[in-house]
Formats: sequence, structure tokens, C-alpha cells
Amino acid sequence: GWLVYLPLFFLTEALIPAEACYPVHGPLDDLIPFCEWFIIPYVGWYLMIAVTLVYLALRNADGFKRFQIYLTVTQFVAIAVFVLFPTRQDLRPLVMPRDNLLTDAVAALYRIDTNTGVCPSLHVAFSLGMVSAWCKERQVSPWVKVFVVLFAVAVCLSVSFLKQHSVVDILAAVPLCLLAEWVA
Repeated sequence: GWLVYLPLFFLTEALIPAEACYPVHGPLDDLIPFCEWFIIPYVGWYLMIAVTLVYLALRNADGFKRFQIYLTVTQFVAIAVFVLFPTRQDLRPLVMPRDNLLTDAVAALYRIDTNTGVCPSLHVAFSLGMVSAWCKERQVSPWVKVFVVLFAVAVCLSVSFLKQHSVVDILAAVPLCLLAEWVA
């Protein structure tokens, strides 16, 4: 799934201009302040995906397969939505409110990741999939499970506090997660 999904994702990013995308915005978005500290869980999400995949591959082949199916379903449904109903968000600050290492990291993120293809949020969908995968592991400590849940909550919050996603994108990820969980 990854070998097909990643090129398709970058193609949609490159070929669908922001002007052709529907802006996604909810009333809660205006109440959530920008906070650069959320770059830490946002970027940590990539590492957590890798840790989850490696752990499952080494310790639970069935869990690994289920998680891969879950990820593949979320990836391909999201790509279909990005193509059929292209979205963008216009929440990013035009000027960073502070000048520090974290805001520099957020600015770099903005340069790398466009503000299109945002609904549903894959950061949220993958995070909830990781929670499901870890919570099903019988030999994992309850403390690890609590950490994963708290980390996933931080990631889900990070997409709004970094102005990467609207609250609408977060909510739209939930039915996608339920579908992927059902298929997996």
C-alpha cells in the first residue's frame, strides 16, 4: 500500500492547485490558538508509526497485517476523497507569532507540506489506528498503552494547534477510522 499511496499523495499535492480546493473551516478553528510546541508530537508521529510497524512485524504478524490493512484502507479512501473532493485549509498564520526553533520547524513543515488534501486528517486516522493496534497487544504493559493513547491525543490536538488541519478534518477522520477498523 505504501508504494502506491506515497506517489499518489505527492501527485495530488502537485497536480491539484489550492485554488481548485474547497476551503475547510469550522467555528472551533477560530478559538484554537497557534502553538508551536505541538510540532513535537506532530513530528513524533512519524517515529511512532515506524515503531508500531517494527514492533508488530517482530512480535505479532497478525497484528502487523491488521495494522497494514487499516493503513492501506485509510490511505486509499483519503486519496479518493482528495481527488473527488479536493480540500484545503486557510488557517496558517501569515507571519509566525514568535521567532524560535519550534516556529522555524513549523515554517519548514509548511514549506514541505501544502495546505491541500487535508480532509480527512491522516495524522488523526493513523493515530487512532495505532491506539487500536497497541491496545490489542496482550503482552504490552498498560503503561505503554496509556502512553500511546496520550500520545495519539497530543497528535490529534497538534494538527489543529499547528494550523495544519481544521477541526472538521479531525472529525472527518473518525468515520474513516471506523471503516478501516471494520475492514481490518
